[in-house]
Amino acid sequence: MFNKEDSTRLSIGSVIWGMLFILLGCSLVADRIFDLDLFNAYKFWPTFVIVPGLIFEFSYFATKKAPGILVPGGILTVLGILFYFESFTYWSYSEYTWPIYLLAVAIGLFQLYLFSGRNKGILVPVFILTTIAGIAFACMFLNLASQSYNLGIIGGVLFIALGVFALYKGTTSKNK
Repeated sequence: MFNKEDSTRLSIGSVIWGMLFILLGCSLVADRIFDLDLFNAYKFWPTFVIVPGLIFEFSYFATKKAPGILVPGGILTVLGILFYFESFTYWSYSEYTWPIYLLAVAIGLFQLYLFSGRNKGILVPVFILTTIAGIAFACMFLNLASQSYNLGIIGGVLFIALGVFALYKGTTSKNK
């Protein structure tokens, strides 16, 4: 008969290595079929950032132990994705994407909050980092909007409309 002790189990290490080899194999095939040029040093180096991040993430979700590894996992995974984007666009958007560095830390900490008992103290740096990143993105957008004639007009009209709506909403709520 089937004995529970004789059953074959996959170890976490085997799963991680198996997934890495499959990912590498798929990347090599896609690189050759679609001529992506993924495996030159300029475009491949973010792999050394994203893979450890994904290993941290997978390690936690496979075992549900040590949620602290989600912090470097989240940071490295987000930064790895950002570095891939920057590498493929030859860093031409880096002056606009720098707030993602702050968001990477916020995402790692937020994962810790979600999976470690929801300590509300962790939300303070998450909120601060996310707010700073959001303000930075908004300032960059407003700067771009003011430099472009059409975006400046569209942005100005949108703010006027928001202001009129806020005034209208404020007067209608007092009348009721």
